[in-house]
Amino acid sequence: MERQDQPSAPAAAVNTRARCDTTPAPKKRANGIGKAYYFLWATLFFVAVSFLLIRSADPALLTKLAETSRSFLTWQVLAMVMAAFACEYVDSTLGMGYGTTLAPALLLVGFEPLQIVPAVLLSELLTGLTSGVLHHGAGNVNFRKGSRHRHVAMLLAVCSIVGTVIAVMVSLQIPKWALKGYIGLLVFGIGVTILATRNRTYGFSWKKIAGLGLLAAFNKGMSGGGYGPVVCGGQLLSGLEAKSAIGITSMAEGLTCVVGVIMFLATVGIDGRLALPLVIGAMLSVPASVHSVKAFSGKWLRMAIGVTTLVLGATTLIRLVF
Repeated sequence: MERQDQPSAPAAAVNTRARCDTTPAPKKRANGIGKAYYFLWATLFFVAVSFLLIRSADPALLTKLAETSRSFLTWQVLAMVMAAFACEYVDSTLGMGYGTTLAPALLLVGFEPLQIVPAVLLSELLTGLTSGVLHHGAGNVNFRKGSRHRHVAMLLAVCSIVGTVIAVMVSLQIPKWALKGYIGLLVFGIGVTILATRNRTYGFSWKKIAGLGLLAAFNKGMSGGGYGPVVCGGQLLSGLEAKSAIGITSMAEGLTCVVGVIMFLATVGIDGRLALPLVIGAMLSVPASVHSVKAFSGKWLRMAIGVTTLVLGATTLIRLVF
């Protein structure tokens, strides 16, 4: 009986080795993933900035490089870099707010819509994809093959493309004030619902996720806004955690912007002198936002998402009235 109560020598050795191996291995694996994804972010940042520098340069750049640099690095450009940094930090941390806050500011300083929309879409494409990848590397979301989060992001992206096509056809027949009022009420209602049910847990639903993708893209296609609040806030109401919802929203929005960027490149083009500072500022904010999401608790993020959604909805309604 005494021998039955004591583990055998081989079993004890296996258990001891298992206990010794469980801690270090995940750390090494996590560090390797982090370095690889940060290298990817840095590479994409370098390629994007180099491409936009070439597009925005004058033909005589090679002979007048110093003059071009001095003329480009003005306080207006630095202000756009800082504005893009701040707006994208909020967007990648809470899943919403980049285009909604940045586009009106650019309109106020004199840029045309056909300059703003392509530049914002390009910066959202780059930051959305890199933010999603870094969120995955930090453990905020899981985009591994076969994971639920990966399937959700792909479903949202596909539904978003379909919803955008529908929105373009419908928007031709609906007054702009009606569209803005509808989006403002919808986003405001989602914010109220998130705050009212912050301590409640919802079951996951694929039907809700598909509906969110269609609805959010319908909003964006008709008015240019309302994507992040609906997708990120709606995921919380569909059973996903706050950190996962933020990472999924970033990835899905980046994939959704691919179609828009291609269309603008094929038609009116992209203004490199506006896109360049937006891309620089937005891309620089991504690592900081990813670490912020990693540090904050899920409960705090859910509360912050609810408040931000409510404020964005209320701001849209106030602009409609005044």
